[in-house]
Amino acid sequence: MIIELVLGFFALSFVIQLIYLWLIFGKLAFYKKEFKSQNQLPVSVVIVSRNEYHNLLKTLEPILNQDYPEFEVVVVNDHSDDETHYFLKDLALLHPRLKVIQLDRNLNFFSGKKFPLSLGIKSAKYDTILLTDADCYIESNKWIESMQAAFEQKTQIVLGYGAYQVKKGVLNKIIRFDTLLAAMHYLSFAILKSPYMGVGRNLAYSKAMFYERKGFINHYTINSGDDDLFVNQAANKTNTNICIKPESFTYSVPERSLFDWLKQKKRHLSTSTFYKTKHRIYLSLYPFSLFVFYTLAFCLIFVNEWLIVVYVLLGIRLVSFLFIQKSIMQRLKEQKLFLLSPLLELFVYAMQALVLGLNIFNKNNKWK
Repeated sequence: MIIELVLGFFALSFVIQLIYLWLIFGKLAFYKKEFKSQNQLPVSVVIVSRNEYHNLLKTLEPILNQDYPEFEVVVVNDHSDDETHYFLKDLALLHPRLKVIQLDRNLNFFSGKKFPLSLGIKSAKYDTILLTDADCYIESNKWIESMQAAFEQKTQIVLGYGAYQVKKGVLNKIIRFDTLLAAMHYLSFAILKSPYMGVGRNLAYSKAMFYERKGFINHYTINSGDDDLFVNQAANKTNTNICIKPESFTYSVPERSLFDWLKQKKRHLSTSTFYKTKHRIYLSLYPFSLFVFYTLAFCLIFVNEWLIVVYVLLGIRLVSFLFIQKSIMQRLKEQKLFLLSPLLELFVYAMQALVLGLNIFNKNNKWK
């Protein structure tokens, strides 16, 4: 009786896994929608910077030189104590599109990025706001055009993909796969008309909608969440599109140590407990069913029961996972992750469980 019960839960977890892989993540794997830029509305790119002088030296020029008819770049210098102020002052003389907002320390009564970002959005001249980070670089001069093209008649939010640079080493593969895994979830659910988050490295929305939703007021005291929590409260089934054209991707430099990456993950995951209940269920059901699936498969193999069924279901799940992963990796231009992806998935979810546990005991998550 116990063996049959274990087999039943094993089969149920298998079904849940296939539903996610084919019916949810498959939406992204087979996504074909193309956006053509018809009305090239003006765009305000908004960037918040704190002590990012060396990054801004490399990242601002490609943004200022975008092939787009009308745009501005608003940089909020959030009380930097490096050379950022002088660099931006000199660069603004060369680029009329650049607007610099100088912010002193005593103006921000809350820690985090939300106050300076709100000022940047308020100072923006145009309604379409395009966000990225000071350490993100753009490879294409069509980034603004690609993201803006996804604004259709009812669209107020466009979710983009913010990748990480390809570097040598296992940690780089872990970081890039973790980013891919997160994108696989939020982009797929957005296609299914249930958007729940976006990443501030590559995100666009309407300034008018930002004010309609009262900005970050509902979660202002939470250090993180200027991107995912805002999208979670503002996005709905009709006002959100995704953009996965390669020209729209942004790229960031990954962390160099496992400790720094875990600290970053801790900050990012600290906001997930504030998501809407249905989104928390969506996000937890896949890793939980994955854990149950492998745990019960091991148990059945250990007691030498129903081995043919176990091996067949393990094989079907693995082939399904690899097929969907390969397609999504091709669409998001992620390389050298495919062969390790089954192991990377288990490691990343194990680390997420660890970080979520740490967040229960230590909720201090700083932006900078």
